[in-house]
Amino acid sequence: MTESPPRTLLDASGNASLHPLAREAYVRSLADGWADPRRLHAEGRRARALLDGARESLAASLGVRTQEIHLAPNHVAAIHTGVLAIRGGRRRRGQAVVLPAVERAAVRHAAAHPLPGSDAPATVVDVPVRADGRVDAQAFADAVATPGVALACLQHANGEVGTVQPLEQAVEACAASGVPLLCDAGATIGHLPAPGGWDALAADPADWGAGPGVGVLAVRARTRTRSAWPEDDEAWFPGGVSIPAAFAAAVALEAVLGERAAEAARQQALIDQVRACATTVPDTQVVGDPVTRLPHVVTFSCLYVDGEALVTELDRRGFAVGSGSACTSSTLEPSHVLAAMGVLTHGNVRVSLDRTTTADDVARFCAELPDAVATVRDALGVNGL
Repeated sequence: MTESPPRTLLDASGNASLHPLAREAYVRSLADGWADPRRLHAEGRRARALLDGARESLAASLGVRTQEIHLAPNHVAAIHTGVLAIRGGRRRRGQAVVLPAVERAAVRHAAAHPLPGSDAPATVVDVPVRADGRVDAQAFADAVATPGVALACLQHANGEVGTVQPLEQAVEACAASGVPLLCDAGATIGHLPAPGGWDALAADPADWGAGPGVGVLAVRARTRTRSAWPEDDEAWFPGGVSIPAAFAAAVALEAVLGERAAEAARQQALIDQVRACATTVPDTQVVGDPVTRLPHVVTFSCLYVDGEALVTELDRRGFAVGSGSACTSSTLEPSHVLAAMGVLTHGNVRVSLDRTTTADDVARFCAELPDAVATVRDALGVNGL
């Protein structure tokens, strides 16, 4: 009987392996974090202490005040609420939202969604990007300066291709025009130094190994907002949040930030190997900025290859990789990110590493990749074209 190949996770973006300290924190907090933190009894006070401690730790890690941290059920909920709340607070200034053409789908959907009590969707102003996925900073500034802009959005880095965006220039442009800036840092916190200058920031604990069940939204006190929910209290996210998940997220982020620089250097060296390997595969294009990028992500596209077939072939060989597409394969829609960049939108694979990825894992992947691509091309009858 043929022995199955070892399993190797190379799809860690937004789903990193659970950090050991996050697991320990989650389990330990179950004893005191189960009660409703709004209650005045001893059980409620203990739960409240855990929740407050998590928020204080997250605030310190992100460089904000504790009262500016709001905990969401997940990263998408944090993005949706942040966009809608700021749009609502500035509804008299206009309804236009400026964002790059490569922004995350969750941002784009929230930007176009009607505000509560209104049937009119916002005007989404797409800003073009270069072939490496970097937004045109001058075009972004010009769009922000247009009258009627309620909000500008800019990711810290693109989680699909790894390109870091010109956030400092965007901050300056937004400040000059009096437009609040929401930064999606879901792909960068724990991998790059935390950005500054923004008015709101969304972060994804699942990306730094905290597990599911919580998202982070930081909103500066200076930012005018209006609740996006039909609640009569001041809750940003009605129904509360999992206290064990929040506590685990805070503990994991402290641990990850402590080892960030060394881990980023290690992962970047491994990704450089994957990039070099992919360039040796015939008719394959490595996309994204080759220098100013996330240290743990690379996407490449192979001509004459069906992306889903290649992901499946690599899975058969023991490698769990992601599709470069921001959409599910069942939609048969190409990635809006790759389309905006003007690069190949089919036959793409995203490799993303976490703290558990070893040099041997990457070496085995690089040894298998050329043959995996050739196998898929043979099956499609296109090898040698």
